[in-house]
Amino acid sequence: MLDREMYSEAEAARLLRVRQSTLHYWLDGAQGHRKAYKPILRDEPKGKRTVTWAEFVEAGFLREYRRSLNVPMAELRRFVEVLREGFGVPYPLADRRPFVSGRKLVYDAQTSAGLGVDFWLVAVADDQLLLTAPADSFLHRVEWADNVAVGYNPDANPDSPVRVQPDVRFGKPSVKGVSTEVIWEQHDAGEDTDAIAEMYELQPPDVNWALAYEHSLRAARVA
Repeated sequence: MLDREMYSEAEAARLLRVRQSTLHYWLDGAQGHRKAYKPILRDEPKGKRTVTWAEFVEAGFLREYRRSLNVPMAELRRFVEVLREGFGVPYPLADRRPFVSGRKLVYDAQTSAGLGVDFWLVAVADDQLLLTAPADSFLHRVEWADNVAVGYNPDANPDSPVRVQPDVRFGKPSVKGVSTEVIWEQHDAGEDTDAIAEMYELQPPDVNWALAYEHSLRAARVA
């Protein structure tokens, strides 16, 4: 599942609400005038304009992490490399263990990568390793099964039932299996909330969540 190609680079950037050029840099790095910059989410450039499920989830984390803390890219790149080596998986941020049972390794990776304490994901309090706010937020934004990410909440509101899941609607945002885009189209065609809810066997609040999400997605695209 993690290696399944799910989105074009443009579609993934739209759902994550980041510039496509930014997402491409995270995935494939860049060639500067005098220096090549390695990718962050891939161990090496692949030259592909498609995004796997794991890369999408990790990019979602990176978006929130960078936006919340403005983490320096060089240290962040090294941090992900250390996590990749330590957990022995290609996608450590699409794995639940760093946020639960593997916090000690994350703590060590932070110091090894030279991350300043303001950028840490795991901190010590009362002799316990605790998640900082960005890490805790991401942990609860993702749905996990056997430590693997199987769903992701793309909405800024943590209470939203909107999900993207690789096995549901080909990874398009949905509410209880119904595409949010389809709900938006029905509403745009003149159907009211109750009628749409009855049509798709949803509750009116489900429809309202879907409409709010689609409205915010379109507003972000215009901006």
